[in-house]
Amino acid sequence: MAFVSTYLNYMGQSEEAFNFYASVFQVEEAPRLMRFSDMPEMPGMPEFPEEERSMIMHAELKIIDGHTLMATDMLRSMGHETRIGNNTTISLNLDSKEEADRIFAALSQDSTEFAPMTQMPFGYWGSTLDRFGIRWMINVDPNRTSA
Repeated sequence: MAFVSTYLNYMGQSEEAFNFYASVFQVEEAPRLMRFSDMPEMPGMPEFPEEERSMIMHAELKIIDGHTLMATDMLRSMGHETRIGNNTTISLNLDSKEEADRIFAALSQDSTEFAPMTQMPFGYWGSTLDRFGIRWMINVDPNRTSA
């Protein structure tokens, strides 16, 4: 089933922030955390420096009425840094590659900053900054869909 979430970027503070949000929203379930060291190796991907391996690759926390916050720690070794405009993203988690491709194509129109839809270990994924300056992330997680 498709859903929309809010995706946040941090500079090494994802775990701390999500533990804080869990206490603020008084959720019973601890945040789900996946570290960069948990990520399977991919061809062409650089090896992470030791100090970044324990950082958060993906965090999830359900807060109010099932709304999900998600996050990642950006990596200095890859030249990342947070700034207004890349620290918050609307994340669309869709049921099919066809729907993901359609929405990505429409949102990417006139975009100069994007990561094309591609198969990743965690799903079919892409990201774009639309012509209004809003960042969108699109994912089809094969573990959450029937397609």
